[in-house]
Amino acid sequence: MELKEAAVALSALAQPSRLEVFRLLVTRGDDGLCAGDLSKQLGIPKPTLSFHLKELSHAGLINSERQGRSIIYSLNVTGMSSLMSFLTEDCCQGKPELCSPNQGCC
Repeated sequence: MELKEAAVALSALAQPSRLEVFRLLVTRGDDGLCAGDLSKQLGIPKPTLSFHLKELSHAGLINSERQGRSIIYSLNVTGMSSLMSFLTEDCCQGKPELCSPNQGCC
């Protein structure tokens, strides 16, 4: 991931509603959720949610797939992993293995 792509992804996550959407989709894995269910669970009006989903999709953090009349939104694992790798690339003086969740960083 390049600096500009990381900035777009971080900008997308820097808004509370989008961060809520992203975190909920992380818990759903490949199954994802349709926009209506996301709207209900998070209490975000559908037009507003649509804007947030577009931003997260543009940032490469979520995927969308049409299933019949619904669009299912799910985590883009590759996008999330690329962002995490970018953020921890030089962690712990070039020893990213030290940055595992169980070790704590630096």
